Order: sequence, then structure tokens, then C-alpha cells
Amino acid sequence: MAKQSKTQRDTVERVMHEFKHGELASSTGRKVTNPKQAVAIGLSEAGASKYQSPKENRERLAQTKRRERSGQTAKQRDERDVTRDELYAEARRRDIPGRSKMDKAGLERALGR
Repeated sequence: MAKQSKTQRDTVERVMHEFKHGELASSTGRKVTNPKQAVAIGLSEAGASKYQSPKENRERLAQTKRRERSGQTAKQRDERDVTRDELYAEARRRDIPGRSKMDKAGLERALGR
């Protein structure tokens, strides 16, 4: 295996930290309990997986860097997943005009999310 860059090491370290604290979830949203699966997720996110092509690894690392720069953790991303109905109810409470014709993105903009 090739030597990992500092960014890749940091990403694997973050993923293993999430695993240790029970915050790591698989793509289906289920909690990861297998340490081998946690390592595989870490290597994949870091773009250091031997099972992906070099192009896939570069894209995955770039995606992870963007997400880390935005400062969002997996838990924060999950908290942001509200339904349109929930957004509509809040817009109704705030008496935002035109709310009935807005889609989910429009409601989020109107509510300042």
C-alpha cells in the first residue's frame, strides 16, 4: 500500500474516532459496529482504498475535503434532513407569504436555513 498523505491520515483518524464514539453510520444509515467495516469506510473516504480506481479515490477524497471544509459532521447532516411538511408548518407559524407554492428548497430559503 502506498504512503498516505496527511489529509488521508486525518480523515481515517476522524472516521475511527466517530466509530469509537458510536457516531459512524453506513450508507444505509445504520450504526457501524464492525471495526473492519469502519476501517474500510475510513480508507474509502480518504481516497486510499485499494478496491477503488485512482479516479474514484481522487473524487472521494475531494468530496470528503469539501464536506470537512464546510464543517458538517454526519450527525449535523442528519439533523438537517427535515421534511417539506415540517418546513411548511414552520413557515405557516411565521406567516410567510407564498408558502403553499414553495418547494422544499424554497421553504428553506424563506426560513433562512
